[in-house]
Amino acid sequence: MSAAPKVRDDLDVLYRRHGASILRRARQLLGDDHDAEEAVHDVFLAYFRSPEQFEGRSAVTTWFYSATTHLCLNRLRDRRRRAALDAETQAPAGGDAGAGGSEPARAERLAILRQLVARMPAELAAAAVYHYVDEMTHDEIAEVLGCSRRHVGNLILRARSWVAEEVGP
Repeated sequence: MSAAPKVRDDLDVLYRRHGASILRRARQLLGDDHDAEEAVHDVFLAYFRSPEQFEGRSAVTTWFYSATTHLCLNRLRDRRRRAALDAETQAPAGGDAGAGGSEPARAERLAILRQLVARMPAELAAAAVYHYVDEMTHDEIAEVLGCSRRHVGNLILRARSWVAEEVGP
């Protein structure tokens, strides 16, 4: 019984220390405040339920960053699946509710990236986001993913090839 209050105390400290940065990360990837807030809740809930997930091989900040990224990528994939199911079960709508041309170019690129990442294999998606969105070095990505620098380079090349096959050069 003594472990539960310790985890709760740790969780409170971790939330105060890392909650804002996790929320920024989730907003960046999901593009929606409500979804981002839910993602933060889910990341901390996962830690609360299984604190042993953090094995201490890296900084807790790195663990939260990685957990948030993976959770958000999964949510993007789930969005795509739900949209496909909705499209199959509903008649086509009269108009397109997509974003207009008034958004800045960066927001448009992030929206396109979200769509691609939702379809991309998980390992490639994570490497692509870390490299192209976060502008991390191969060494930094290797640390977050827990793999070699060479493997990161291969993942990024495969991600580029995948995008080229999907949308053209």
